[in-house]
Amino acid sequence: MKVTVDADLCVGCGLCVNTCPEVFEMQDDKAVTKASEVPDEQEDNCKQSKEECPVEAIIIE
Repeated sequence: MKVTVDADLCVGCGLCVNTCPEVFEMQDDKAVTKASEVPDEQEDNCKQSKEECPVEAIIIE
């Protein structure tokens, strides 16, 4: 599973970092992914982050 954050949409609320800090981190007031490939054990948390994102900036493939 791959994940990216659309920096143009991200408002830097930090929900994804709180939900899945193994995959997301904050840089310059925007969320970014630490790695494009999501570890198997973090897939559910990553999906939850996508669902909770208020601006739908998280893209999962």
